[in-house]
Amino acid sequence: MKIFTAAIATETNTFSPIPTGLDCFHARGYFPAGQHPDQMMHFAGPTWATRLRAKGTDWQVVEGTAAGAMPAGLTTRHAYETLRDEILADLKKAGKVDIVLLGLHGAMVADGYDDCEGDILSRVRAIVGKEVVIGAELDPHCHFTPLMADSADLLICFKEYPHTDILDRGLDLVDRCVAMQQGKIKPSVAVFDCEMASMMHTSREPMRSFVDRLFELEKQPGIISISIAQSFPWGDVPEMGTKVIVYTDDNPAKAAALAQQLGREIIEFRDLLQAPYPSVSAAIDQALAGPVFPAILADSADNPGGGAAGDSTFILEELLKRHVKDVVLGPLWDPVAIQICQDAGMGARLPLRIGGKTSPASGNPVDVMCMVKELKKEAIMTGLSGSPSRLGNVAVIEVEGITIVLVTARNQAIGTDLFTQFGIDLARQKLIVVKSSQHFQAEFSKVSGNIIYVDSPGSVPRDLAILKYKKVRFPKWPVRRQEH
Repeated sequence: MKIFTAAIATETNTFSPIPTGLDCFHARGYFPAGQHPDQMMHFAGPTWATRLRAKGTDWQVVEGTAAGAMPAGLTTRHAYETLRDEILADLKKAGKVDIVLLGLHGAMVADGYDDCEGDILSRVRAIVGKEVVIGAELDPHCHFTPLMADSADLLICFKEYPHTDILDRGLDLVDRCVAMQQGKIKPSVAVFDCEMASMMHTSREPMRSFVDRLFELEKQPGIISISIAQSFPWGDVPEMGTKVIVYTDDNPAKAAALAQQLGREIIEFRDLLQAPYPSVSAAIDQALAGPVFPAILADSADNPGGGAAGDSTFILEELLKRHVKDVVLGPLWDPVAIQICQDAGMGARLPLRIGGKTSPASGNPVDVMCMVKELKKEAIMTGLSGSPSRLGNVAVIEVEGITIVLVTARNQAIGTDLFTQFGIDLARQKLIVVKSSQHFQAEFSKVSGNIIYVDSPGSVPRDLAILKYKKVRFPKWPVRRQEH
């Protein structure tokens, strides 16, 4: 059996001011054919899963290009077409294959391409023909499109948010596609559109119990896979929205009935999906009131994992205004400030302008007198599902009792080693401010259960009503169609 595997993935926030060019893929992870490292990269789960499953077998595995970029704004046509065509060329070079397994995202949008994943899957199908099995792993924050479903035999989303199950779902994909190639199963797909848009934390109810039920349902005879495409509301494309995807073994009616049943259940509890989101001022009030410290404040709207810059200053300004001490904050994206800190050196005290550089959504730059506490070149943080995640060059500064981790590689807070590798004792802090929406939760919840999601300004706003959608198909709860 011959398996071809490759990856191209990014999450596109069409409202973000930061374009996604070819350099963005090279900055986060670009590995030409046969050069994927000896560890899992979170955007290439199927490649790593295929390696693991191929051990001790006679499978021939051909690894094509794997590339992933940090979420940002519209992907340039040049970047998408260059990487897509590289993967397609790798596939053609591989010759006749039995299975194609791709690591995709599902919410990649490029100039001229509202559905990058559907585009590449359809081109793969045109190359390999109808008899070859095509499977792909998707992020649940995806736009599940008819072209994607028609072009692939099996599409599996991560079930967990935070995404702690990337490898597990990759292994599911490999196992089921191999079973299909061997004639043991014949997937039938059904999709139910919930006509809503929501981010669903599986770390709490009602989604925790719902996802656990999905795992139990998948153990039943005839059910191959169940995925929830939660949606990525910051992508203005026609197919944005929450959908339930069910694959059964050659039973379309059963797939349709189950997809509809599960979708209607989600609609019933949709009002319970969102955690409370107090304003910046109210969130700080709540955190300082205790009684549990440290309190963790999630700066969701400035989450680089959702396409924001990661350099907003709204929470920092409020903390400085109130003279709150024993605080850590990060990662704050500011390559210019880091260069100045590097020139000044360890232990230097200097005036520094930080943050607020990218757009009005970043707020105003903050001028501070700081001390350079730590400098490090090419730092790494533990990322999704334990994969490595770049921070780039780092400067740790202290400003009036607030310790800030500045980074050159735009990234969100995921692992606690974002702070601890620089000697920061999180247990001794009063507040921990993270640039992240939810992926921090898996590790930071071990530090404190007092987590506050903040309704801060930024490029990933919680209030979807302020976004000027032009392409989304309505109805789309809780967003109302805007009059133009």
